Order: sequence, then structure tokens, then C-alpha cells
Amino acid sequence: MEQVAMQLQNLKKTIGNKEIIKGLSFDIRPGEVFGFLGPNGAGKTTTIRMMVGLMGITEGDVLIQGKSIKSDFKQAIRNVGGIVENPEMYPFMSGWKNLQHYARMIPEIQEERIQEVVSLVGLDKAIKEKVGRYSLGMRQRLGIAQALLHRPTILILDEPTNGLDPSGIREIRKYIRRLAEEENVAVIVSSHLLSEIELMCDRIGIIKNGELIAIETMKDTMQDSKVKDVLIEVTPVEQAEAFLKEQLEIPVKVEDNMIAISTEKSEIPGVVKKLVSNEFQVFGVYVQKSTLEDKFLDLIGENTIE
Repeated sequence: MEQVAMQLQNLKKTIGNKEIIKGLSFDIRPGEVFGFLGPNGAGKTTTIRMMVGLMGITEGDVLIQGKSIKSDFKQAIRNVGGIVENPEMYPFMSGWKNLQHYARMIPEIQEERIQEVVSLVGLDKAIKEKVGRYSLGMRQRLGIAQALLHRPTILILDEPTNGLDPSGIREIRKYIRRLAEEENVAVIVSSHLLSEIELMCDRIGIIKNGELIAIETMKDTMQDSKVKDVLIEVTPVEQAEAFLKEQLEIPVKVEDNMIAISTEKSEIPGVVKKLVSNEFQVFGVYVQKSTLEDKFLDLIGENTIE
């Protein structure tokens, strides 16, 4: 049987008489980056709080390495590291001192382990500097280092790239992938930056109104469907549009001075051949790749994004 790092079992949360989380069930595996997506107010943060014991569970359970967060909290939570939004550090102390200070709260953390996590997140050069001088990206990395000190098997990151510039986002993404691959850590990332999730994650779970509406492997999600959106750069474009409307049994329109059609991949060469053999000049054929954003909006409906 496949090993499971964390398991959500019919997780529910009711506040007053309103059901906020409506029976979430999914598994997270060691060494994978799992993206947790949903529009604002979908219940992502509530779910994460229940995962780590910061909020009571109305019904169901969360198992971490087989241990229940409800009945065996201490044993379950020792496997978890987490950072929610911007990690808080002492700005007047160096990065190293911050980690030392945190390590005192956890038994059996040696100096070697502090050095190990510093290297893992790439802070060797800056670790002796005061945290007040750190960029936001460096602070995020220090937060991840702190979360990793006790060798967790699960790392939960809520909006880890919040407020970062593009190079900071890229750095954090690189370290998250490295942690999963080299340390076999199961990483759960909640984010609203879909382009980042697309580059970072192995699987995604999409939540809407407290319900899980999809769990998908990124490779499957991004694999092109049979039907393609195709733009053909051709002249004269109006005559080509009229010609193809006669020839094809699919909608044909002009977009950005190009012919736009949706057809199966195998049909594209035939369409081009028809145009060329009827004296139309074809300058280019552009097949549009679907993105995670397209998929996400298809699933949740465009009007739910704030």
C-alpha cells in the first residue's frame, strides 16, 4: 500500500449552524508538493488550521503519519512544520541567533542541525547578519529553516510567496521543490498564485464553498486535451474566414486579424492544406496551450474570484 504522510478523513467544521468545511477527504504523500487552491473564503485557511490543531474539528479527523490530531495531538504534531504568511522573527538578532533561540524549545536539536537547515535553504552567507536587514525572501527562507529544524515529515506553507518579488518567488519555489525531492518532505502549499502552483506542485486539490471539487495530478491537468484552440495567420483573412465557414462544420471567427477555430489536433494539417491549395497565404499556425488558470476557472466559475 502506498505510504501516506497526512490523511484528511471526512473533515467538517461547523460554526454556529453554518457548515464551513463539508467533509474533506484526501491523502498527501511523502516527497510530493501538494497545492491547495480555492477562491477567497473557500475554506483553505480554516482547513489548514484544523490540520495543525489551531482550530477544533467538528467531525472527522486528520491523521499525520497515522497519528490522530484529535486523540494523539502531541505525537501527531511533532511531524509537522509550518509557516503561515510572513514568519515573525527578532529583527535585532542574527538569523543564526533566531534559529538557536527557537531550537532551545525543542529537545535534541544540535548545532549541526541548525547548520544543515541553513545550508538547505541557502542562507549560509547571510545567517550571521541581523534579520532586520533581510529581504522578505530571505525572511521567508529563514522561516522555512525554522519550520524544518525538528525534521518534520510534513511542511505546511500558507501563502509562502506572499509579498515577494519575482526573484524571491522563484527562490522559494526552488527550495520547496528541493525539500520534497531531497528530504522526502510532504509539502502542502496554499496559494492564490496559480502560475506558481503550476510550476511547483505535483498534485492539486481545489476547494470551493468548503467542498473538495477536484484533486488532480499536475501532469494530467496540463496535458493537452484533444480539442485545441488554434489561431491561423492567413491573408486575405476575411476571404479565408468565409471559405472555412463553407468548408468546416465548426465555428470559425476572426480574432486579432487571425482565424480562430477549435478543433482536434489531427484535423489541423487538413485545414492548413485546404487554405494553401486554395491560394491563401498561411504565415503561421499557433496552438494555444491551456493553463492551470483556465482549468481552475472552469472548475470554480469565473465570477467567484474576488
